[in-house]
Amino acid sequence: MNTRRHVLFALLAGSAVLVAGCANPQVSDYAQQQPTLELDRYFNGRIRAHGMFQKRGGEVVRRFTVVMDCHWQGNQGVLDEAFTYSDGTTERRVWRLTKHADGRYTGRADDVVGEAQGQTSGNAFRWNYTLRLPVDGTTYEVQFDDWMFLIDERVMLNRATMSKFGVSLGEVLLSFRKE
Repeated sequence: MNTRRHVLFALLAGSAVLVAGCANPQVSDYAQQQPTLELDRYFNGRIRAHGMFQKRGGEVVRRFTVVMDCHWQGNQGVLDEAFTYSDGTTERRVWRLTKHADGRYTGRADDVVGEAQGQTSGNAFRWNYTLRLPVDGTTYEVQFDDWMFLIDERVMLNRATMSKFGVSLGEVLLSFRKE
């Protein structure tokens, strides 16, 4: 019986190490990375972005460009995004952001369910929200886990995973360039 407990303990300890080793990164992991991302400074003025959506199997199903007109007044920011897709369709999303203490941000947009939550640390920004996504006449609520990384003063890269009920639907990749 004592040997069984040791084996069980060893299995549990090994499982704990495996789970810890597979833990997702946290935004605080990038605290020492430079240049430091100040969202209200980067998203101020005009920004152009190029992106694509890939299904979870890797197939690129949608490409797009975005022109963003952004401005801040105090701790309140507006990011006005104009999307143009490769099939010629267009879309507009206007984010209204609030900057809080310790690099935290909250935001709302008409097609976002509730309030988006975000955090900056070092050169990184993690942004989580639920988006109402229209597809073929039906609207789905999908979760986004956005990671943005400032490369230099003008360029930022963004990788967002999209999921529903915890199941990955695909990824959005974006490259931002500040004018």
